[in-house]
Amino acid sequence: MIQADPLIMATLDKLLADQCSNDVVNAADNGQWPESLWQSLEATGLSRAWISEEAGGGGASLADGFAIARLSGHHAVPVPLTETLLASYLLAAAGLDVPAGPMTIAPVYGDAALPAAANGRFSGTVQRLPFAHSAQHAVCTVTLESGVGLALFDRSAWRVREVAEPARGIDADVTFDGAPVAIVGVGEGDWGDALLLMGAALRSQQMAGALAHILAQSSDYAQTRTQFGRAIVKFQVVQHNLAILAGEAAAASAAADTAMKTIIQYGLTDPRTFMAVASAKIRAGEAANAGAAIAHQVHGAIGFTREYSLHHRTRRLWAWRDDFLPERVWAARLGQLVCDQGADDLWPMLTSI
Repeated sequence: MIQADPLIMATLDKLLADQCSNDVVNAADNGQWPESLWQSLEATGLSRAWISEEAGGGGASLADGFAIARLSGHHAVPVPLTETLLASYLLAAAGLDVPAGPMTIAPVYGDAALPAAANGRFSGTVQRLPFAHSAQHAVCTVTLESGVGLALFDRSAWRVREVAEPARGIDADVTFDGAPVAIVGVGEGDWGDALLLMGAALRSQQMAGALAHILAQSSDYAQTRTQFGRAIVKFQVVQHNLAILAGEAAAASAAADTAMKTIIQYGLTDPRTFMAVASAKIRAGEAANAGAAIAHQVHGAIGFTREYSLHHRTRRLWAWRDDFLPERVWAARLGQLVCDQGADDLWPMLTSI
């Protein structure tokens, strides 16, 4: 059984419970950078957990990093913890130095690498760059003559164009035009594939974490909200919907953990990993859609108010569904993989995951 370090998880859970309040998340959505929260995360080394201790990181396992992503989704963390985690992982894998401070990654919406321009520069539009206003560096896939490379840009390389929904104040469309601080060409495999698979697996964990939170929040609310003289949890239709929500949260959790397990066991280039990650992103996306709808049905009008925290997770669930490709694209690619592998190989692949 692959498990994360319980000490790391307990430390992060307590830190986020103490410093990631509803007011902090609302302020971040309005563009206020939660400096204290970010400094605490950097002080614990959690934002650089996947970097070796020799390189100044936490030296954590892959399982630890995925668990960090799940907790970031559970607490609706309004800083680029998961993005910095992934960016540092890719930089370390490419043999590049990892800068301090918050980082973001691109592409997240779609999978097109940043095109090359003249004089060693790269120029293009990136939709919904996570934490575009607050990140100090961006790790991007770029188009090279040899294939898709990986590049590190500092904040001067992009300009924010417009705020994107549904995560106002966090994601934004940007225009890149600049030379990278560091760049690496095609190594073993395609850097675009590495970013896509790791990003999809991490977003699946974040969706699983957010779903677990809205399940608990909806259950608690149903037990305290009264209608016609009794708690609404006593009504069969509410019980039925909560049971469906619990099933969706469990399915997303299991699929996300299976994707994590295959990445750890088989690496990123094995077709079994692609199958597991694609399945996780599809299943977590479906659960996000159904789960968010049920949570808002249970809460009624209060669930749509800014003061109530339900929207902190549901808005992010809607955004994360499309990050690193939506379900329909993964489903098409998964179907193509199965066809390419052939019918005789399908069952052995499924049973080995």
